[in-house]
Amino acid sequence: MTHTDARVPQTPQATPAGRRLPLLDVLRGAAILGTLMTNVWIFTGPGAEWGAQQSGMSTGAVEGTFGVLANGKFLSLLTILFGVGLAIQYASAERRGQPWPGRYRWRALFLFGEGTVHFVLVFAWDVLMGYAVTALLVARLLTRSERAQRRVMWWAAGIHLTVIGLLTAALTLADSGDGAAVSGEVVDLYAHGSYLDQIAFRLENAIVLRMEPVLTFFLLVFLFLLGVRLFRAGAFGADETGRRLRSRLLVWGIGLGLPLNVAATLAGPDLFLLARYGTAPLLALGYIGLIGAVVDRVRRPGPLMTGLTSVGRTALSGYVLQNLLCALVSYGIGLGLAERLGDSGPWWVVGLWAGVCAVLMVGSTLWLRRFSAGPLETVQKWALRH
Repeated sequence: MTHTDARVPQTPQATPAGRRLPLLDVLRGAAILGTLMTNVWIFTGPGAEWGAQQSGMSTGAVEGTFGVLANGKFLSLLTILFGVGLAIQYASAERRGQPWPGRYRWRALFLFGEGTVHFVLVFAWDVLMGYAVTALLVARLLTRSERAQRRVMWWAAGIHLTVIGLLTAALTLADSGDGAAVSGEVVDLYAHGSYLDQIAFRLENAIVLRMEPVLTFFLLVFLFLLGVRLFRAGAFGADETGRRLRSRLLVWGIGLGLPLNVAATLAGPDLFLLARYGTAPLLALGYIGLIGAVVDRVRRPGPLMTGLTSVGRTALSGYVLQNLLCALVSYGIGLGLAERLGDSGPWWVVGLWAGVCAVLMVGSTLWLRRFSAGPLETVQKWALRH
């Protein structure tokens, strides 16, 4: 499930010393577009959000490839970057002699409100609400010793893996096959129902649709704190220390994470939880190393690098916009292509993903030529000042 700094996932642009870390923008942009590699199959599947919740994702060759590369990986990357943003904001407050968490609590609460609106009006598999709750806890932990933070981090990892292991064993023993079929009523809701009907359906089934952040709470805590540790170790810097750390992440993350994710994906739906919430974070670390290695070798940013950077700088707006665009293209409240093209194969879904990515990269680049922040980022800043 997906289904995505205290704004989604918006990491501040500078280090505590005032130096920019351009790699963070690129990573954040890649993570935002990467989450759509998973979410696009949710929007276009039968029953959309509820269908994916009840029967799981499609497992064709194309969908499986997208799953190996993206399912849970970019969500983990976003979570790590959120921890990086939290570390930067904590260091900034400490440097200025400001109380902590202080006003950061209001940022987290505002984020929870944004996530609630996003869940109700746009997309049931929102990540913002879970991030906000976790941020409130981890922000407090940052005032504790490094030893205490490490202890909580590894305990959280252990509890999470235990829970996922037990649930995976239960699914395997239950021999659930390909999952329950999605009811025709729900399929019809997203194919032909009104916008207000869809909102009402999300509200009526909010507890079930909000299970992912509950299920992954300890994973979120672990990845937040991992992001803090990576930032403090210098893993995102342009110096030799940063390159050395990213090289290790590349070797171990790709070398170990990729074969584990391929194996978990090929094993079928019984290992879905393990693939999405167990092995995915390893590959996310490999992506940090891989993207970092590419950025290190770029001497003159081209359209792709510029686009990713722009999406990263407008991450909250991009996250919401990509979900809104996919809903309007796929659901009956818009073009209804999920039903019209449902039997035409997976390639139109790939095209939808590529098209939305292009819109976000071009649109954010043009927007930043005139404005200093994305539209939702600007609203957030204004609200928190008043």
